[in-house]
Amino acid sequence: MSIDGALPLHGRAVLVTRPIQQSEKLAGLIREAGGEPVLFPALAIAPPADPAHAKAVLAGLSTVDLVIFVSANAVERAFALLDAPWPVGLPVAAVGEGTAAVLRRRLVETGVGTGPVIVSAGGADSEALLAMPELQDLRGKRVVICRGEGGRELLAEGLVLRGAQASYAECYRRIRPETDPAAIVARWEQGGLHAVTVMSSDTLDNLWAMLGEGGRRLLHTTPLFMPHVNIAERAAQLGLTEVAVTPPGDEGILRGLSAWFSLHTR
Repeated sequence: MSIDGALPLHGRAVLVTRPIQQSEKLAGLIREAGGEPVLFPALAIAPPADPAHAKAVLAGLSTVDLVIFVSANAVERAFALLDAPWPVGLPVAAVGEGTAAVLRRRLVETGVGTGPVIVSAGGADSEALLAMPELQDLRGKRVVICRGEGGRELLAEGLVLRGAQASYAECYRRIRPETDPAAIVARWEQGGLHAVTVMSSDTLDNLWAMLGEGGRRLLHTTPLFMPHVNIAERAAQLGLTEVAVTPPGDEGILRGLSAWFSLHTR
């Protein structure tokens, strides 16, 4: 990616805090734009505390009318827990096009192929999905929401208000990695980090806790990029002010980084 023939992130080092298994795409985009991705996962994905419950919910998918996946992690972890074949023709929905892409791939891999996926338009959040025409009248419909433990309640509440019976298959946990930040903080103190990316409020909270007092001071003076206003609200609660809300997904983060550094040149 270039702006006026130049690499927009040339000479910039960007902290990537996604789970290590999910950082490759964003890291690659940063490299293509001339930057250096610095990997420091501030979130890890672990099995659910009660996998038996999630398995039981997923075992009953043949009796439900719609399955909603809130994230790519929800797709991957739900299919990993699924013991029975995926029901042919079961309607599905996804929060965000990134989640929908992973869902389509997994459905093809099951051998049932993929039909239409209801995917949120104009945003990668529950509000955007709830605005879709297919979810306006759900009277008598049984809906399973595949998510991580302790997610937002807005989606289920919105479905219930429209007449649905909503239940959860909580397929994973978000945990804080046990990583020593000393090397990252030392590099940062020497001016070797120019931007930080976070993809969720949980990630930001974990990063805040992991960095310690010295790292938090540096975070206050470094531009922070995130794909949703809810994360920005959490950043404001932590007293962080140099914040940029980008379009959704890895590509959106890259666009935000590129636009910022095209204006904030050395």
